[in-house]
Amino acid sequence: MKAIAARRHHRLAPVALLLLALLVTGGLYAALAPSAASASAPSEDDIAAGRALFQANCATCHGPSAEGREGAPSLIGVGAAAVDFQVSTGRMPMQMDGAQAMAKPPQFNAEETSQLAAYVASLGAGPAIPSAEQVDPSLGDAANGGALFRTNCAMCHGAIGKGGALSEGKYAPNLGPSTPTQIYEAMQTGPQSMPVFNDANLTPEEKRDIIAFLGEQDAGSPGGTDLGAIGPVGEGIWVWVVGMGLLIACAVWIGAKSS
Repeated sequence: MKAIAARRHHRLAPVALLLLALLVTGGLYAALAPSAASASAPSEDDIAAGRALFQANCATCHGPSAEGREGAPSLIGVGAAAVDFQVSTGRMPMQMDGAQAMAKPPQFNAEETSQLAAYVASLGAGPAIPSAEQVDPSLGDAANGGALFRTNCAMCHGAIGKGGALSEGKYAPNLGPSTPTQIYEAMQTGPQSMPVFNDANLTPEEKRDIIAFLGEQDAGSPGGTDLGAIGPVGEGIWVWVVGMGLLIACAVWIGAKSS
């Protein structure tokens, strides 16, 4: 007992305890931390095919090893989700220089896009392409998604995601044509002027709720015309100016006819 007590006061005892605590913490995190849900791991053939596509179509701007060049960022560590979003929406390869990359018909098919994403993901860890369950709107809470969207997204994308103008020629795009996977990837990677909403900002379940909310907006306006979906303030002004103006004009006309 005296020997054990003596070792407790040894000058290296705090160091040993700190190393032990770090070892235990790291082991518990590795065992219990949730892994990113994604599609099945890409094969070596997919990575090789993606690398060939990259060298032929992307290396001119991003460099032969995706290290980046002036005017084009490094792709090392951006992850498969960023590549899948940019390529599947046609934003990459860019058609022309401008304030931001514009969406257009994609240049690559789904298989080629997956191969490009697999190659870039092999260069460094980054956000993975979400699984089908993560983007399934039927599993989301549209009401909660609406509250989250109004808090985090509506100031740029508008009340129901129809887009809006930003500064310096940039804009927040209309989210209607975007697929649930693309919406999730945009939140996860923050393309263009959009901030990144990682899992610490919005959990995967909250992202799915937002996708569910946006999906319901494409069903049309239950009240008839959506008035351009510019939001409750603009639509309310239209009702007061145009609607009430017509009612007043009708009242004046009826009064004039009766007299």
